[in-house]
Amino acid sequence: MLAAKGAVLVDADRVAREVVEPGTPGLAAVVEEFGREVLDADGTLDREALGRIVFGDEEANKKLKAILYPDIGRRIVELIEAERETDNVVVLDAALLVESGWEGLGTLIVVAADPERQVERMKRDRGMAHEDAEARMSAQASLDEKIAKADIVIWNNGSLEDLQRRVDEVWDDLVARRDAAVAAGDDPPPARPGR
Repeated sequence: MLAAKGAVLVDADRVAREVVEPGTPGLAAVVEEFGREVLDADGTLDREALGRIVFGDEEANKKLKAILYPDIGRRIVELIEAERETDNVVVLDAALLVESGWEGLGTLIVVAADPERQVERMKRDRGMAHEDAEARMSAQASLDEKIAKADIVIWNNGSLEDLQRRVDEVWDDLVARRDAAVAAGDDPPPARPGR
């Protein structure tokens, strides 16, 4: 919705897919650590198979992050820095932003929903088993932790119309913040990868 209003979207999930494409060092390192069973028959990463390994095992999850987060971070920095000389509002869409240590880049927006609703949406929209959805959520910071770090919270428990109204308000706020920073001559903070 923010992109539809004019924001430049940097999608961390898309970047995460990019760094494990066939032939990349990222995919080779993942296969070396977790075995060929995380590959589909065509040699691409089977994200569901990898997810079953890492989302229920904290140590495996840490290993995966150690392999991929540096490459993901470098690519995200490249994409954000490419917008530095513009007046564009840049939105980094990252489900694990807080867990990755990326807060501090600018205004932190948390899109929040009740945990039960999150599980139901993952089951409905992604076809996940209930246990898999809960495992993914337990690998993330709690909703309370995320909200505590947020500059802006967008609650997404209601209808799409309710969500759109809130996004419209947030967009106006982001544009006002950008305009104030431009008027003051403030440079945006440098993009830095998380921990």
